[in-house]
Amino acid sequence: MIQRIQSLYLLLATLASGVLVIFLPLWKSADVSYMAYDGFKSGNTLQLILGVFFILSSLLSIISILNFKQRLKQFMLGRLNMILNLIILGILSYYLLNLSGEIEISEKGIGSAIPLVTIILLVLANKAIKKDEDLVKSVDRIR
Repeated sequence: MIQRIQSLYLLLATLASGVLVIFLPLWKSADVSYMAYDGFKSGNTLQLILGVFFILSSLLSIISILNFKQRLKQFMLGRLNMILNLIILGILSYYLLNLSGEIEISEKGIGSAIPLVTIILLVLANKAIKKDEDLVKSVDRIR
């Protein structure tokens, strides 16, 4: 299971979308760092959705790792996770473009690049899954 390269990519995607967002700020505004899971404390609906989507992305990667015997399902879960990370990236872009820069001092955090890293890892994992599936199909053709 974990000896396959796609499992390693999926594990790294899980760590990026589940663990790194705890430590890296998404944006800073007036000496307050906004983390991905601050939406659960605040009343802002989009921040809450952002936190839930990060958890869903991490769970989809874990479920995809556990479905190592079903490559087509693993491939489909990877694509679904990529779509979810694109939605996360859209929400983050909305927030980062609407940060005020004149009255308050605000800056974008390094955590806003996490969905991009996760998407790249998921693309690499799906490429390896597709390669495995093609190999299995070619061996079945020979028989």
